[in-house]
Amino acid sequence: MNFENLALIKDFYFQAFTVGLLISVCTALLGVEVVLKKYSMLGDGLSHVSFGTLAVAAAFGEARLEIALVVVVLVAFLLLQIRQNSKINGDAAVAIVSGAFMALGIFATRLENGANTDYNSYLTGSLFAITDDNFLLCVIMSIAVVVIYVFFYNKFFAVTFDENFCQATGGKVGAYNFIIASLTAVTIVIGMRLIGALLISSLTVFPVVSSLKISKTYKGCVLFAVIASVASYLLGFVLSLCSVSVQFPISSAVILANLIVLLICLGVSYFRKHKKLR
Repeated sequence: MNFENLALIKDFYFQAFTVGLLISVCTALLGVEVVLKKYSMLGDGLSHVSFGTLAVAAAFGEARLEIALVVVVLVAFLLLQIRQNSKINGDAAVAIVSGAFMALGIFATRLENGANTDYNSYLTGSLFAITDDNFLLCVIMSIAVVVIYVFFYNKFFAVTFDENFCQATGGKVGAYNFIIASLTAVTIVIGMRLIGALLISSLTVFPVVSSLKISKTYKGCVLFAVIASVASYLLGFVLSLCSVSVQFPISSAVILANLIVLLICLGVSYFRKHKKLR
């Protein structure tokens, strides 16, 4: 292996490491809102929409994250409108939309149109999916998500626990819900190339469930979710790098690391309860 190839591989690892850490922070922050507001299915649905959009775009030679970002945010807005103003159950609407986009995506994989696209990386993710073309966009969008979240932190807290009170005190509930959904959509899109459409939504759930077993306050839940998410990504990243012979995908490695953290938190919670009973 020559020095140029070695430098290229190091660049890929650095980009994947950096974007992965940022995504871990974003999914943990938004996961608190998604889980507490019972929007968990929304993240899963948006990941399918993202796959379908990128697959269709790739079939026509335009597999760009910018396209997926616009479409997924619009779909998030549509799903919120259906959830609030339609007789259709919210989860049913997510299932219909996500199923339709996933079907379109699978259909698009048969319309290669001469392109050489690795659709499998869209589904399961890859360490080498973060390239020079999308690295800067992923970093900028991730930082923007964190900044916006911090700016609206108090508003998100209010709308998460009591929408009626928030609205009665002049809060724009619909706008705050749309911001949460939009930030979730952006995070799903930028994380899909690394973690994959099949597992990216799990990153919004695992760290939060782990945190809920340990933390007693909202702020504590947010902070511990971020710590758990980042720690899980670091562990998953190392597992993926150390399993070159079996090619352990980064996506499954990170999710399994999250599972380990969750089991530890469940154990701690279990012993806490039994200690109090004694």
